[in-house]
Amino acid sequence: MEDRNPSRNPTTATTADSPEARKTPPSARLEEGVLNHKRILLIEDDAEIARLLQEALSEAGCEVDWAPSGMQGLVKLREAPPDLVVLDLGLPDIDGAEVARRIKQNGDLPIIVLTATDAVERKVQLLLGGADDYLTKPFHTAELLARIQVQLRKGERGRIQRIGDLEISVEGRKVTHKDREITLSPKEFALLELLASRPGRVFSRDEIARHIWGRPLETDSNVVDVHVANLRAKLRDAGAYGYLRTVRGVGYALRQPKT
Repeated sequence: MEDRNPSRNPTTATTADSPEARKTPPSARLEEGVLNHKRILLIEDDAEIARLLQEALSEAGCEVDWAPSGMQGLVKLREAPPDLVVLDLGLPDIDGAEVARRIKQNGDLPIIVLTATDAVERKVQLLLGGADDYLTKPFHTAELLARIQVQLRKGERGRIQRIGDLEISVEGRKVTHKDREITLSPKEFALLELLASRPGRVFSRDEIARHIWGRPLETDSNVVDVHVANLRAKLRDAGAYGYLRTVRGVGYALRQPKT
């Protein structure tokens, strides 16, 4: 089990709640919107630390599920598969290293481990046992966010999203429908990529604006509707009918069309 030495206890060692942790130097800030709508599973038994990390992750645009134990974390993993797991080793029921091993048995999901030990042997054991990265407490929340971004980018390399006959190559920035390439502008591709990240989920106009333009939608702006209309027209021109769905008064979603 993880060492819970009081001098290394997360409630005092983690600096997420300190004023210094809130003041991220401008040069170290993440690109706005990069982590929007990424689902993070946080497995952490300390409620106060979990609250602070949830706040930081939510402010960065992530959707966060919290589990206070290893077993609850594994259950949540099955119920709502995340994009990445942040895992504390000192859990009350199952050793964190064992949780990481079980997660990796079900797929190559990125795992960032939070550890209270500086021992090289332990870190090597964690990396060989399935962890993709680790942070030693105390740590700065900005560093955690940066490491999450790095891991998510690794996962996107070469990734192809398929919805019906529609294929979206994230790294190649290429979209095809039945092998016919669809030429999109950078903003149209970002819109399609966002909608494809959660097929069937309805994204509000304000959510789309924040993700693509990095700011909330102005009251009288129709910029989102114009880009959606342009994207829908290009999909239709390529024979991709019925993928883009409008939910009146709510927003837009991407789905596999009914046959």
